[in-house]
Amino acid sequence: MRKETWLANVFHRYLRVPYTLNVKVYQNPKHPRATFVFIHGIGNSLHAWNEIVDTLPDDVRLIGIDLLGFGDSPKPRHAVYNAKTQARSVGVTLLSLRLAQRPILIGHSLGALVAVDIASRSPLVIKRLVLCSPPFYRPRVPTANTLSKEEMLRSLYKAALKHPEQLQKLSPIAVRLGLANKALTINEDTTASYIAALESSIINQTSLSEIRRLTLPITIMYGALDPVVVGVNIARLGKSQKNITVKRVVAGHEVVGRYAKELTKLLSSLLSRTNGA
Repeated sequence: MRKETWLANVFHRYLRVPYTLNVKVYQNPKHPRATFVFIHGIGNSLHAWNEIVDTLPDDVRLIGIDLLGFGDSPKPRHAVYNAKTQARSVGVTLLSLRLAQRPILIGHSLGALVAVDIASRSPLVIKRLVLCSPPFYRPRVPTANTLSKEEMLRSLYKAALKHPEQLQKLSPIAVRLGLANKALTINEDTTASYIAALESSIINQTSLSEIRRLTLPITIMYGALDPVVVGVNIARLGKSQKNITVKRVVAGHEVVGRYAKELTKLLSSLLSRTNGA
């Protein structure tokens, strides 16, 4: 891992200047019909979207971003890897690209939570959200007598926090078995950011309350076989908010195979309704 200079450390750690993240512009047509920005999930990188970007039309601007702590983006040890910090860095990175269009953000898992935070901060500059496998969890209720799915998942996550070395051993096995995206990388460079993001962005999240305040169009897609998504929370959002559409597919957590095909269909349908604004 490349060490920060003392000046960069002062800028980012003490002055709270957001990091500029690694970006890949897959295609950049002169007059794009729309701009899609892809934000990957925890432990992954922008390469997690390879199966999707290869299937989209040539007249769409496609941008992938490596979140802070992952891929080829900076991996500062001192960073607070919550959705707020990630959203600020994604926002600064998008500003540096000087996009003429309001982008459609497509976020997976942790990336979906980050997309919600970005839209909460800058609702007028984001056209739409497409949230894939968002792990929306309700706040903890200490007095509850029954153990909710959220609390069971939080217990599993907390156990993982205590054994980071096991994450490094299990991640390649999960990829080989098809349980994780091929872009999943948990190694010496990314374990610290993975642990920090898991704790601050997912276990102690506030995304469910934030998405309820949004009014821009949102589509949520999730797999019926996803073990880390609480489907009832997503269903409630779809019923209670007119701006949210929910699409349930027969798939797991990762956007691969059938899930990827369904997402491609969804994005293509959005293109038929867009006017490039």
